Amino acid sequence: MKKKLFSKILITGGAGFVGSNLAIFLKKDFPKTEVICLDNLKRRGSELSISRLKENNILFFHGDIRNKEDLQGIKNVDVLIECSAEPSVLAGYDGSPEYLINTNLMGTLNCLELARKNKSMFIFLSTSRVYPTKTLNSLDLEESDSRFEIKHQQPFQGISDKGVSENFPLEGSRSLYGATKLASEIIINEYASAFNLKTVINRCGVITGPWQMGKIDQGVVVLWAAKHFFKGKLSYIGFGGLGKQVRDILHVKDLYDLIKLQLTNINKFSGETYNVGGGRNVSISLKELTEICQKHTKNKLNISKVLENRNQDVPVYITDISKINKLCGWKPKIKPEEILKEVFLWLKKNEKQLKPILK
Repeated sequence: MKKKLFSKILITGGAGFVGSNLAIFLKKDFPKTEVICLDNLKRRGSELSISRLKENNILFFHGDIRNKEDLQGIKNVDVLIECSAEPSVLAGYDGSPEYLINTNLMGTLNCLELARKNKSMFIFLSTSRVYPTKTLNSLDLEESDSRFEIKHQQPFQGISDKGVSENFPLEGSRSLYGATKLASEIIINEYASAFNLKTVINRCGVITGPWQMGKIDQGVVVLWAAKHFFKGKLSYIGFGGLGKQVRDILHVKDLYDLIKLQLTNINKFSGETYNVGGGRNVSISLKELTEICQKHTKNKLNISKVLENRNQDVPVYITDISKINKLCGWKPKIKPEEILKEVFLWLKKNEKQLKPILK
């Protein structure tokens, strides 16, 4: 019989791609634990998660972490997993950043207050975007036929051909989105110290898998797959319009496996920040992603080229997972080919309901 370690787990952003999947995995592994998801359903497609949560005996509350009143009715929380966010790196640049800041910073503060009152474990999903854009753009790179590569020798600490580690320099601008997440990290660490909370910060790269509602500014793997599946339009934006920019990618199940380790042995992980991503072995360029999508769909899109870089774009981001791997042995298991195979099966199975959202 599976052991009951927690009475109640709250996941904020729980109808989003990451939050809903974590909730379902947790409920399967800890069936006697009450799992609650809270979400404001702002992102189109998140409403599709409600039926999935219900099917798995997970409670859903329609609420917003910007409103502390929406959290006050949730009592006796053992674990709070903070997945809610305005996740776009472009957010706030076309007008007021107020929603971004209120959600990603003030919302986190409201979650911390709930954790403080309940003495909850607190798992925070941060982002690789806390690292400054200008510094990332100054990396020494090599160029192959299909991608940019990070050279082993670099002019500053925290970077090698393994990727970006936790001691990468933090001075400089990083996008409004990245700034809200870094500010939240600082406040989390202060709460942990002041109120003796068990906290973990995971700086995640590109998380992906089925049920992600990919957009141009967030969720690029699913976006790329869906555009090929539905014969939409795509562009290689910036860096010469060649599609050689690279990201490491992480299947949400691999992320869950780490979070489960953290929750079930919190003292081992508490008080630290970890870079969490696919690493060099689970990385892909847009050009390579195109080739896989063409193979699965037999559709060859006429991908346009935009030579100018977008604000806050970087040519390469790969996560150095050495710290977390050394601590507990965790590393991603699911490779890009397998991730894309799952995504295309999901698109095919749910084509009718996904087409209006992802076409």
